[in-house]
Amino acid sequence: MPELPDIVVYIEALERRVLGELVQNVRLASPFLLRSVDPPVAAAVGTRVTGLHRIGKRIVFELEDDLFMVLHLMIAGRLHWRDTGAVLAGKQSLAAFDFAAGSLVLTEAGSKKRASLHIIRGEAGLRDHDPGGLEILDASLEEFRAAITESNHTLKRALTDPRLFSGIGNAYSDEILHRAGMSPVKWTQRLGDEEMERLFAAMQETLIEWTARLREDAGDGFPEKVTAFRKGMAVHGRYKEPCPVCGSPVQRIAYASKETNYCARCQTGGKLLADRSLSRLLKGDWPRTLEELEERRR
Repeated sequence: MPELPDIVVYIEALERRVLGELVQNVRLASPFLLRSVDPPVAAAVGTRVTGLHRIGKRIVFELEDDLFMVLHLMIAGRLHWRDTGAVLAGKQSLAAFDFAAGSLVLTEAGSKKRASLHIIRGEAGLRDHDPGGLEILDASLEEFRAAITESNHTLKRALTDPRLFSGIGNAYSDEILHRAGMSPVKWTQRLGDEEMERLFAAMQETLIEWTARLREDAGDGFPEKVTAFRKGMAVHGRYKEPCPVCGSPVQRIAYASKETNYCARCQTGGKLLADRSLSRLLKGDWPRTLEELEERRR
């Protein structure tokens, strides 16, 4: 799922192309994309884009007449800049937003279509789409401390909860926790002062660094290679590959369709965290440390 750094770079690329421009047409190839009824999508046609901003992982087009278009890309939604009137070909093409300079095309890979478009009138309606998470790059340490200790969750769950923190998902939470040197299953209300400061710094540094890297990669072009698995990431998507800090193999916790990647040596004192499926299968044979794992592999 595109997260804060990806969404910021998308918005910057869109500002260079559509800010101040008229929406000439909105073409929907999939009726399931549109999740609102009133106002109709036709109300956006002929209005001018007056601004763009981010709500969590959503992209908001501010339009004339107090209208807003809200795009949520979900897991597999991606944006592409094409020539004006680009044909919506294939099952992945869901919509096109036509402007004088080009067309913004929305695609979504896979059979489960989860991306959504809402047409909203008024700020009050827009607030309904804000989960309320803290914008960590604008927050103070005190605000961060209050948010993360409001309830007791594992760090992984807390960082990816949009009601607690805005724009952070599976990929960057892994990178943040690795940079902070913290276990993904540590409880939030057990953080000491030094750990709190370290995690807060890691969150800000990771998001700022990756936004800058993605911005540099895109340059003046439109960001086309938006993925959760980036070259240069420390642990996310790098299961069994060496940790860039200590060289130990990156580990994972698999659950449902997601997984958490971490370095046991850097983050958990060498302890292997129980994988839900494998640990249930192996039970007492589940290795508890990296050393035990290496012995098993020998």
